[in-house]
Amino acid sequence: MQTKNKIFDDISQLMTNAMGVAQGAKDEAQTAVSSLMDRWLADRDFVTREEFDAVRAMAQKAREENDALAARIAALEAKKK
Repeated sequence: MQTKNKIFDDISQLMTNAMGVAQGAKDEAQTAVSSLMDRWLADRDFVTREEFDAVRAMAQKAREENDALAARIAALEAKKK
């Protein structure tokens, strides 16, 4: 009876070690894929959301200023006539 418990203990220990190795391999694979994706995205020269929002706000302000200047020009031209 003692030998059966030893065999089961050995099998249990082997399975525990195998699960630890599998978890380590999973973590390493996730790190490698994440690193690969980061490099790929950096090579594509994408902008961050913050940069995009800042440029969009600048463009909106420029449009508003352009509209205001166009209205002033139209008003000045109307006075001339």
